Amino acid sequence: MAEDTPQKSISYRIRREASGLFAWFRQTWRERKWFRFGGYALGALVALYFVVWVFVARGLPSADKLLTYQPPLPTMVRGADGEIASSYARERRVQLRFVDFPEPLINAFLSAEDKTFWTHGGIDYTGFVGAVFDYATKFGSGQRARGGSTITQQVAKNILLGDEYSITRKLKELILARRIEGVLTKQQILELYLNEIPLGRQSFGVQAASRAYFDKDVGDLKLHEVAFLAILPKAPEKYGRAKFHDEAVTRRNWVLDQMVRNGWATQAQADEAKAQPLGLVARRAENYTADAGYFLEEVRRQLIDKFGEKAEDGPNSVYAGGLWVRTSLDTQLQTAAQDALRAGLLRYSGGRPWHGPVATIDLSDGNWQTQLITSNLSIRYLDWRVGVVLSRRGDSGQIGFADGTTGPLYGMPQAMKPGDVITVAPNGNAWAVRTVPEVSGGMVVEDPQSGRVLAMQGGFDARLGSFNRATQAQRQPGSTIKPFVYATGLDNGMTPASMVVDGTFCVYQGAALGQKCFRNFGGEGGSGSHTMRWGLEQSRNLMTVRIANDTGMDRVVKTIRDVGIGDYKPFLSMALGAGDTTVLRMVNAYSALANHGRQHDPSVIDFVQDRNGKVVWRADNRPCDGCNMARWDGKPMPRLKPSGRQVMDARTAYQVVHMLEGVVIRGTAVTLRDLNLPLFGKTGTTSGPTNVWFVGGSPDIIAGVYMGYDQPRSLGGYAQGGRIAAPIFKQFVQSTRARWADVPFPVPEGVRMVRIDRVSGKRVFGGMPNNDEPKASVIWEAFKPDTEPRRTIHQEELTTKEAVLDALRRARAARHGAAAAPEGGEEGFVEEQGGIY
Repeated sequence: MAEDTPQKSISYRIRREASGLFAWFRQTWRERKWFRFGGYALGALVALYFVVWVFVARGLPSADKLLTYQPPLPTMVRGADGEIASSYARERRVQLRFVDFPEPLINAFLSAEDKTFWTHGGIDYTGFVGAVFDYATKFGSGQRARGGSTITQQVAKNILLGDEYSITRKLKELILARRIEGVLTKQQILELYLNEIPLGRQSFGVQAASRAYFDKDVGDLKLHEVAFLAILPKAPEKYGRAKFHDEAVTRRNWVLDQMVRNGWATQAQADEAKAQPLGLVARRAENYTADAGYFLEEVRRQLIDKFGEKAEDGPNSVYAGGLWVRTSLDTQLQTAAQDALRAGLLRYSGGRPWHGPVATIDLSDGNWQTQLITSNLSIRYLDWRVGVVLSRRGDSGQIGFADGTTGPLYGMPQAMKPGDVITVAPNGNAWAVRTVPEVSGGMVVEDPQSGRVLAMQGGFDARLGSFNRATQAQRQPGSTIKPFVYATGLDNGMTPASMVVDGTFCVYQGAALGQKCFRNFGGEGGSGSHTMRWGLEQSRNLMTVRIANDTGMDRVVKTIRDVGIGDYKPFLSMALGAGDTTVLRMVNAYSALANHGRQHDPSVIDFVQDRNGKVVWRADNRPCDGCNMARWDGKPMPRLKPSGRQVMDARTAYQVVHMLEGVVIRGTAVTLRDLNLPLFGKTGTTSGPTNVWFVGGSPDIIAGVYMGYDQPRSLGGYAQGGRIAAPIFKQFVQSTRARWADVPFPVPEGVRMVRIDRVSGKRVFGGMPNNDEPKASVIWEAFKPDTEPRRTIHQEELTTKEAVLDALRRARAARHGAAAAPEGGEEGFVEEQGGIY
């Protein structure tokens, strides 16, 4: 028989030893109870570990996420001056670094929440056992057991898991806490905790809570104040309320005692802190200096369109991305525009009866205060307040406010009833009814050289309703459209001196509609032939329609479309402002006139930065090659290309502006003449009249305003743009007078200034023009080359001056016995060309 190989011998020995070990295990299992118990326990642990891994640990978020964690942060909005104007936030959040947290605040939170934080590995086993016992005793009672969570566990809960109340979540919390301790330092964990912990009043983190409860930064808090903040994690929406004052004081004092026990405060310091009142400030919203609700709402809407609203919409969302937004908001101009529009609305509404409540709420369930708070209705004008009528007896009653206070109300209109939300003002120890004007309007202020919107007011107060009449109200512009009709005429062979018939103009509209005859404002008829300038200054409908008809309505509506006012059908009524548009569009179109026909898209946002300061969007995207060179390379300075787009001939734009200056000097906006500024503009009044307008300004600032009812109806027969809208613009200019430079409109290349007779439009060769004099007979007029009126050679058309000069020439020739001087020479050239341009 062959001898066994070494491999077979080894295999035999292994089988023999394994068989012996199995026999020993089986025998011991039968004979030893403790062995069987240990086996069962080990099996149970293995099974438990498997179950925990399958149902709890598997799928848990990685603790490494905390290394790059970016908390949801509000968007901060700055004005053109760089000052914070507002924020877009549903929660109060401010991020601080660990070094920014004062030591007493840290110690207060550790005393209240986790005194062994610096020594444990993420789990406080003593506290955990106590929490398990508490859970067992309260099981089935409906009461929530105390957490027993360390600060590390709370970070896991707040950031990675959520606040679900279950054993499963608690197990996940324990596992993640251990992982977090292996990834982050204690300082990093505490920084996350103090920045993210919910502390009531919509505040997350200690800095936001410090502002919400004490109106202080954390570095300015005193010992009793940091102790109060430390009690909030247990009941964030409870301790800040007046009815839980005593409980809050007791809990705060307990924290102070714990700080003494832990050696983080002396007894004397604690006793002094206990003697202090809570010192909480009233709950209030963030109050920024800029009162620009309509402007800021437009910014918010555009940001949401660009970046999304919520965190899931992208990393730069409005309510979570922590954006820094620089806007074009000019707070001085904004305040002036708001005040001017409000004054105009109140001036028109003066003496009119109360027209109804701002809103109504149901008083039957007794929660009127909650309803008033959630309505978000308020007002910021003088000392007015928004409240709800709680009761009425005769012409007096009781009014309640969002802060829960009530007071007597007197002078109630007959139609007012309980549940009406109204505006009131203090009157001694009572309240008196105040009426927000029913009529409304919008106003926009723009920089014509960049398109930046400097101010925007879309009604009386944005807190009473978010509908922005400056951008959303579609209104007929009336006569403010006429400059663009005249611009079309100028582009097609007419001049400001062209004579146009101001007479009856009728068009046949077909068998169904018959013949339509146009009329001037107020039903006036014609007055003969006049210059185009006079027709625009006096806003003559008949002349405008005739110009539109002779030029072609297809061309007119193309001009209107090119400047962004609207896309209209080529009907003659559109030449009189029958199409709908907005204040913003009209102001932007007039900005193109003032900017030599070059137009920029209106913008309210200059640029947007993400939370790290990187610019993620800007309005002006023009590249500037070489602008960031470390050193000058000796070449010419880099220049930006012109922005915007040319929508109108620069010469035509200036001719229109020059004529519109006459509207202020002697036309429908003559109320502005005493401002003594180089201004241009146009009034507008629509049929009814339902809307009144004024749009105009200077080379640097263009403003437009309209006024009318939200549901259009007549403003009254006396209502005209020059009487109602232009005074609003005037007040705006007066209150910002230092911003309006006394510099005339620049004349573009290719325009010739020629002296003409203002009435006849004929060329004048004597006398100095005076465009600032309302009744001046001779004025400067703007012409394109070769379009100015020519000198006539007909004897019957010679002026008196020409006849005198001719007689002098003949007398001189007779005296010297010589023939008349030959034509030509300097004197003849000057006379032939009409003198100075």
